[in-house]
Amino acid sequence: MAALRTSAVLIHRHGGPEVLDYGEIEVPDPGPGEVRIVQQAIGLNFADVYQRRGSHGPHAAQPFPIILGSQGAGVVESLGPQVQGFSVGQPVAYVHPGAYAQARLVPAARLVPLPEGLTLETAAATLLRGMTAEYLLHRLFAVQRGHRVLVHAAAGGMGQILSAWARALGAEVIGTVGSEAKRAAALSHGCHHVIDYRQDDFAQQVLDITGAAGVHVAYDAVGRDVFFPTLDCMATRGVVISYGTASGDVEGVDLQRLHAKSLSVCRPTLKSFIASTDELHGSVATFAAAVRSGAITPEVSQRFALAETRAAHEALEGRRTTGACILVP
Repeated sequence: MAALRTSAVLIHRHGGPEVLDYGEIEVPDPGPGEVRIVQQAIGLNFADVYQRRGSHGPHAAQPFPIILGSQGAGVVESLGPQVQGFSVGQPVAYVHPGAYAQARLVPAARLVPLPEGLTLETAAATLLRGMTAEYLLHRLFAVQRGHRVLVHAAAGGMGQILSAWARALGAEVIGTVGSEAKRAAALSHGCHHVIDYRQDDFAQQVLDITGAAGVHVAYDAVGRDVFFPTLDCMATRGVVISYGTASGDVEGVDLQRLHAKSLSVCRPTLKSFIASTDELHGSVATFAAAVRSGAITPEVSQRFALAETRAAHEALEGRRTTGACILVP
């Protein structure tokens, strides 16, 4: 084996899309417990924007330069010592930091064989979102038939999976979108009702839809723009799950706002729910089973060349994307 020269996107400081530099890196031979893969597709997530900006999030502090991204899929190129269960040429997927590169090293413990029902592209686009939806819908709050569910950013890649899966579990799904143009996408991916939160009082509309009963659980990836109104349309003992802050961090929460209806609020992160290899494989298996059952239809809505990562981030931040997008090395 020998080190590989490969294309990659790095940042040398935090900032806007302009800090994304397309160039080359050297990927060394895989060490003990490592696998070197050549990627066919790289997932694009809003969490990458948080990391690029240096915002709060689950990202551990790293020295510059930093390779962004945390999910992708490709083919095993070589194996390090002590690696078992994988073979050269095998299609694989992963969730692990450092994805924006044509080739990379991944710890074997964080790598999974390509799940049945997914392609390399759909795995790169949806695996992280699928595992996030798995713990949000099954472990953090177990959605049951008859539950009323509110999904913010329902037309996005994460929102589409959450909405479709929640509906398949028997929930009534109310989605919010940030523009009228995204309404159709949300309706076609599981939502029973869709509200444009920029144009309408979504909290009042949710209460109208539910006969003033409110929703049992709200999944919020938007943050500052919708968080406080969301509290107003919750059912008694409802749970607000803030798993993203695309519009900005939520600050200044008065706990008395939760008191009258005994509301619960949490701010989780995926890595806490797939910390062990068993949890990782279990989460992937549950998501893949939902794909094979038809509850979820994984899709790639838009593709950007790896060299176009700046444009991809601009589109993502400008909320000009719908569904799941990928970078193609």
